[in-house]
Amino acid sequence: MALMNAISGPRPRGRNPRGQGERLREDIVAAAVRLLDELADDQALSMRAVAREVGIAATSVYIHFADRDALVLAALEQSHRDLVRTLERAETGADPVARLRGRLLFLGEWVRGHQGLYKVLHESTLNQRASMEFKQELAERTTAAVQRCMDAGLAAPGRAAEVSLDLRAAVHGAVSMRVNQPDLPWPPLEEQIDRFLAKLGGIAPDLLERARQAEGPAPAPPQNGSGAAAR
Repeated sequence: MALMNAISGPRPRGRNPRGQGERLREDIVAAAVRLLDELADDQALSMRAVAREVGIAATSVYIHFADRDALVLAALEQSHRDLVRTLERAETGADPVARLRGRLLFLGEWVRGHQGLYKVLHESTLNQRASMEFKQELAERTTAAVQRCMDAGLAAPGRAAEVSLDLRAAVHGAVSMRVNQPDLPWPPLEEQIDRFLAKLGGIAPDLLERARQAEGPAPAPPQNGSGAAAR
């Protein structure tokens, strides 16, 4: 009997108490986040694999998500929400330059620890087919961080939205190339980001040095499938 149990699949999950169907949905999303980070490909994810990860029947996944795309979108939105929350902790202190720099550095560190999720968020077929409006929040917050630097006279005057887009494009390029071409002789990401801030944001070297000196320990990136669960 023990052998039969061992080969028959995961132990069935107990029935959720009344009102806890949402908890099961959260568990399904968390499992999808973990698997997507491992697979780095939304097309490789299966509903059955997610069900096995949670310990439920595949039919239970379909109760909450009509198809794989719906589940992947929910997983990516949860990951993005976690990232935004953790970024708020990275932007500590009163110095606008240090806060902007900390935000960009943290994004790079997050990608380093979640390369699979990053690829699905930005390089997957689903990213091309589906609208991921939740990404806009992170873009808007980066623009606000640039605007604070401009308002304080710490960055070259200009259109904050355009400078923010330039910075995001540069950082995305730097981290995406690291993911896809890891064997190139990469400089420290911190040095690249400082160059981006100087050349694209017009931030003086002495202000960047002051931001480096004030830098504290970065918050730990959100873990895959945290249950609390990049642009």
